[in-house]
Parts: sequence; structure tokens; C-alpha cells
Amino acid sequence: MENPFGKNTGNNDANVDNTEVSKDEEQKVEETQTEGNVEETADKPEAAEEEVNPLQTKYDELNNHYIRLAADFDNYRKRQAQERESLLKYGAENTVKKLIEVLDNFDRGAKAIETVEDCEKVKECFNLAYKNFKDVLTKIGLEEIKAEGEEFDPNLHEAVMQTPTSDKPEHTIIAELQKGYKLGDKVLRPTLVNVATSEG
Repeated sequence: MENPFGKNTGNNDANVDNTEVSKDEEQKVEETQTEGNVEETADKPEAAEEEVNPLQTKYDELNNHYIRLAADFDNYRKRQAQERESLLKYGAENTVKKLIEVLDNFDRGAKAIETVEDCEKVKECFNLAYKNFKDVLTKIGLEEIKAEGEEFDPNLHEAVMQTPTSDKPEHTIIAELQKGYKLGDKVLRPTLVNVATSEG
């Protein structure tokens, strides 16, 4: 007698096989996906690294640039300090060399008048030495400030006296009491003067 469930049993076996095949396929798909996820995860640090590298490179460049600038500035500061020290120490060298010539003339004049009794000869020696000294100072750049007969200028003159008078216009310098000097545009010493004021 035929088994009335024979066909169904065969179908069930086929279904079982199909189910097993489906499970195998699913497992393979899952494994493939898992491998893909692992690969993606492994790639992520590299991508992050690529993003950080340009910033790090830029930082390194700027940092190196800053270090070079700081070193250059430090060298410049040291050089300036040395030049300033040298200027203070040797800046007057040329001036002093010129003044040595004047000193030589005074030495020669002093020896010349030791045995001279003629006052005129002494005066002549003095005048020569004085003229030489003034010439040297003029070459250096020293200039006398004009005063007598000029209008009073507080930038150049210092009024130590005031004299009421009608002979001179008001604020005119009547007399120079002490010479003033300037070097270029810089006033080294103002001229001490007597200034006319109006009478009454």
C-alpha cells in the first residue's frame, strides 16, 4: 500500500534542503558583509590620518617660520646693541682727532712764548691758535647762533636781562651775554641775551 504521505515527505525533504541552502547563502552574505565592515573600519584611521596631516604640516611650517623669525630678531637686536655700544665708544673719534691738531698748536704756542717778551708776539700766537680751533669746530659742524640785533627767538636764545629802550624795537636783542651754539639743527646751548622792551 502506498504511503499517502509519500509526496509530502519528498517535498518536505526538498524544503529542508532548500532551507539549508538558504541558510548557507545567508551565512556567506553575512560573512561578506562582516569582511566589508572590517575593511571599512580598517580604512577609517587612514582617512582620519589623511585629514590630520595637512593641518599638522601647516602647523609645522608656521612653527618653523616663527622660530626663524625669532632667531633673526634676536640676532638683529644683538647687532643693534653692539653698533650702539661701538657708536658711543668710538663716535667721537674723528672729532677728537681734529681737536688733537688744535692741542698740538697750543703746545707749540706755549713753547714759543716761553722766551718771548713782546706782548704782540704772544697775542699773535694766541689768535692763531684760537682761529685754528674755531676752524676745526666749524668743520665738525658747530655753528654760532646769531644774536645781537636779531629778534628774540625762545628756541635759540635765553633772555636773562630785559632793558626798556626806545632805541631798539621791542623784542630785539640788545646784547649777547654768552655765545650760543648749535650742531646742525640741534641747539647745544642757547645764547644768553639782553632783550629790549618798550618804555613805560
